[in-house]
Formats: sequence, C-alpha cells, structure tokens
Amino acid sequence: MRRYDESKKLSLFGFFALTASMVLTVYEYPTFATSKLHLVFFLLLGGLLWFLPVALCAAEMATVEGWKNGGIFSWVSQTLGERFGFAAIFFQWFQITVGFVTMIYFILGALSYVLNFQALNTDPLIKFIGLLIIFWGLTFSQLGGTQRTAKLVKAGFVVGIVIPSIILFGLAAAYFIGGNPIEIPINKHAFVPDFSQVSTLVVFVSFILAYMGVEASASHINELENPKRNYPLAMILLVILAISLDAIGGFSVAAVIPQKDLSLSAGVIQTFQTLILHFNHHLGWLVKVIALMIAFGVMGEVSSWVVGPSRGMFAAAQRGLLPKFLRKTNTHEVPVPLVMIQGIIVTLWGAVLTFGGGGNNLSFLVAISLTVVIYLVGYLLFFIGYFVLIYKKQNLKRTYNVPGKRVGKTIIAGIGFLLSIFALFISFVPPASIAKNETHTYQMILLISFVVTAILPFIVYELHDKRGHDTIEEPKHFKARDVNPAIYPAARGEHHIIKKEEHILKH
Repeated sequence: MRRYDESKKLSLFGFFALTASMVLTVYEYPTFATSKLHLVFFLLLGGLLWFLPVALCAAEMATVEGWKNGGIFSWVSQTLGERFGFAAIFFQWFQITVGFVTMIYFILGALSYVLNFQALNTDPLIKFIGLLIIFWGLTFSQLGGTQRTAKLVKAGFVVGIVIPSIILFGLAAAYFIGGNPIEIPINKHAFVPDFSQVSTLVVFVSFILAYMGVEASASHINELENPKRNYPLAMILLVILAISLDAIGGFSVAAVIPQKDLSLSAGVIQTFQTLILHFNHHLGWLVKVIALMIAFGVMGEVSSWVVGPSRGMFAAAQRGLLPKFLRKTNTHEVPVPLVMIQGIIVTLWGAVLTFGGGGNNLSFLVAISLTVVIYLVGYLLFFIGYFVLIYKKQNLKRTYNVPGKRVGKTIIAGIGFLLSIFALFISFVPPASIAKNETHTYQMILLISFVVTAILPFIVYELHDKRGHDTIEEPKHFKARDVNPAIYPAARGEHHIIKKEEHILKH
C-alpha cells in the first residue's frame, strides 16, 4: 500500500474548519430567528440530545483500529455488514446532490444583491447558468487534493463564518446596550416552548436537522495529524461552537428585525444593513462587503462537501461494489470519476429544481424533504452500527470512548437514535406552504420516492459484480485535465438555504 505523504497532513484547525464548514453557516440565522427566543431552547436541546450523540459516537467509531477508511461506510460495514454500509454512504452522498443546489442558490442571491443584478436570482436561465459556473468551478478547484480544499475551507470558515459572526455580535451588543428596542419578548414563557403542540414538535425537528453533516468529514481522518487526539477534540469543540454561534446569531437577528419584516432569503444581510446604517448612514458599502464574505463562506461549505461523501463512495468502489473505473484517482488521490458523476447528478438536480419554479412548487419541496428523510435513514444505520460496536465488538481497540462506559454509551446513543426515528416520522408532515388540497399528493409522492430511493442502494449492491471483491487493485491515477469532456459534458462549462434549512423554512 502507498504511504500517505506526512507533509500533506491536515492540522487540527484545518480539519476543524473542514468539519465546521459542513455544519455552520451564518445565513441560517434568519430561519432560527423565526422561532424568536424559543430558538435558544431548541438549539440547546437539539445540540445536547442529537448533535452531541452523533459527534461523540462518530468520534469513537472513527478511532477504532482499522476503521479509519471510508467514514460511515466503514463503520456501518464493520458492524452491520457491507450491504448496509453501502446503503449508509449512498444516503449521505445522495442528500448532498440536492444540498449543493440549495447552497448555491444562496450564493447567487448574495451576488445578485452585491452586483444589483436581480436576474441572477430571479431569471431561471441566468440562475441555472450561474449555478453551473459556481458549482463546476468549485468542483474543479477541489481536484488538487485535500490540501487545496483545506486552504479554501479554512479561508471560507474565517472570512465567511467567524468574522461576520463577530461583527454581527458586536453590532448587536452595541445596539442593545444603546437602549434600542428588542423586537422579541424575553421571559420564561418566551424561552420554553409548548411541546403539546404538533407545530412545536415540527419546529424542534427542524432544529435537529440543522446540525446534520458533522460525521461527513470522517472520510478525511487518515489525513489528520494525530487523529487519536485531534478527531474527538475537533468534534467536541464543534458541538460547543455550533450551539453557541447559532444561538447568539439567531437571537441577534430575531431581536433586531421585526418578524413581519424578516426575510428568510436575505435576513442576515438585512440585519447587517439595519445595524450598520443605524450607527453610520455612510457605510452602506460595508453591507455588500459582508454579503460577499458570507457568500465566500458558503463556497467553502460547498468545497468541503464536494470530496467528502465521494471519498466514502470511493471506499465502496475499492471494495468492488461499484464499476472498476470508479476506483481511479488522480495524482492528488481525488476520485475524479466519482466527483464528475456527482457533478452530472447535481447539474440534473439544478435543472429540475431551477426550471421547476424554484422553492415555490411541490416537486421542489418533495425533493428537499426526500433528502432529509433519506439522510435520517443513514443516521439510523449509523446509531444501530454503534450499538453493535459497544455490545458485540466491545473488545476492539479504540483510542476514544464515549463517556459513561457501556451504560453511558447506550443512553447517549439511544437518545440520538430515538430522536432520529422521531425526526423521520415528523419529516413526512406536509409543509405549511403547501395548499390543503395538495397535502395528500405531497405525502404520496414523498412516500413513494422515499421507498424507491431507500431500496436503490440495496438493488445496486445485489447487482454488483461479486468477483470484484477478489480483484481489488490499488487506485489508478490520471491527471484531472485528462477527463474527457465528451464523457462528462457538464465539465465543459468549466433561494437561500441549504438542505437542512429548507426543512426549517418549509414548516
């Protein structure tokens, strides 16, 4: 086997930024803000009862000796069998193919504001062209390997998340200290929601889903310096940072912008504009600068997802579960054929969702909801695999253990597992934006799509060439520039929320 170049290892900060970019985004704050002060309660509860269990269980499984290749594919394969491992990585990979489109919608919205070019966000054809340019530009930029990805992601994390968050918190604090009115009530009733209401349960699930993706960076663990120490540390730091930033950021938006005036698609920019112009009417240009910074942060998020799930699929290809040509990588160890196929699928999704009418039609909402429920099935497999690890494979050597020995591990993973089941069922509740006479149609289309998509990886697994298991070869290398445009035609070309945020918005 080829030894990985130690000089190309990811630092703790590089890996942390890569993981954080998959979870943290400043532009989600407005959707959190719609829950007013309840947002703080929801984020704390969802963070402690779901996000923390996922992060801790992932940290333990990622440090089991011999389980460091392929992330969730490796973990589930080692515990539930290869068939379910392939299903788990397929679900993780499938959901992001739609997630890319919704992430880039936000980038286009920010650019249309900065450039004062509304057609970029409203004209379907121009929007689609913009989507292709941004997505394929970022995709090709990632063919240079993890180090190049890490550089872009670290810059995006600092420029698009950390700095805007600090500026927002500072401006909001100065605004409140100055005695300006707070737009939401602050009391015990406003903090603790009424969980007897179905609508409250739906909103709570939406906040749980806002934390999805923390485990996706595990496919890069072999490129992390001292993974025994740094991977668990990165997970724990991320949990603390995510809960803190999301709670403070969401509260800042909710407290400054009246609910009736809050724009979900441009709420963060709207908040910055209100605060900056409140202190100085001549700094309108600064709002556009911050909008560009946030858009750059989202580009970093797209970059972090381009190769992550594809690496997991690449591990499946190496096991002979996918056609032989998908085992190839370039000289930077990037699985180019898989990344290109992923790009073609994203292009098709982009065409369907963009020309289908954006975020206001039934097919769009079904597509977004489908990614959510499919990803949740992946999490169910993830937790079941963890139970197998602690009960049937407890003697396997690992460098990190979830606190509490077997009892504590069972309680922590059990809470995450039960909440995942709960979230899966709630996700089939029709969005409030759908007309009453379309709710049944929505549920039937979603259910049928869910069943078909859920069984698809098992069909692919049964049909794969079983002889491939005996003919696994070292990954073959070729240069990214050698990709044939005739095979990958999309490579020639070179609304506002991500997958999880769409779920929040629709309810």
